[in-house]
Amino acid sequence: MYYRFGKAFYFLSVALFIFFLLYFYSALPEKVSYNFNENGLSPEKLSKGTFFYGMIAIFIIMNVIVLLPPKLLETKNHKGLIRVFPIGDKYRDYYLGWFYSFGGILNMSLGMLVFYTHAINNQDVIAASQFNFFFYLIPGLFVLWVLGLFAILVGKFNQVKNKS
Repeated sequence: MYYRFGKAFYFLSVALFIFFLLYFYSALPEKVSYNFNENGLSPEKLSKGTFFYGMIAIFIIMNVIVLLPPKLLETKNHKGLIRVFPIGDKYRDYYLGWFYSFGGILNMSLGMLVFYTHAINNQDVIAASQFNFFFYLIPGLFVLWVLGLFAILVGKFNQVKNKS
C-alpha cells in the first residue's frame, strides 16, 4: 500500500516539475541569473535554452539513478533483490515506497529550484527571499528519508536474523 502512495506521489511530482519548468521557462529572460551577489543579480548568466535543457538533463539523470533499484525489483531482473525482498514481504512494500517517494522529493526539490530561479530573475513578481523556508525544508526531508531507509534496512536485517 505504501508503494502505491509513493508511486502516486512520484508521478504527481513529475507532472509538477514539468509544469513548473514549462510555465516558468516562458517567463524567464534570454539570459538567466542563477544566484545573487551583494548588488542583486549575478554577473554569471546562462542562456535560457542551456538552463532549460540542463534542468531536463539533471531531472532525467536523477530519476534514472533513483528509480533503477525499484524497477530492478519490480521487473524481477535482479536476483539478489528478489531474494531479499520477496513478493508478499512487508519490507518490499516499504522499500519500493521509499524509493518512489524519494524520487518524488527529488523532483519537488528540482521544481523548487526552477521556481527559485524564476524568482531571482523576476524580482518584481516574487521575492527570492521568500524561499528561506524551503532552503531548510528540502535538506530536512532528505535527512528524514535517508533515516527512513536505514530504519527499513535495519528492520529487514532483524527479520532475516530472526528467521535464521
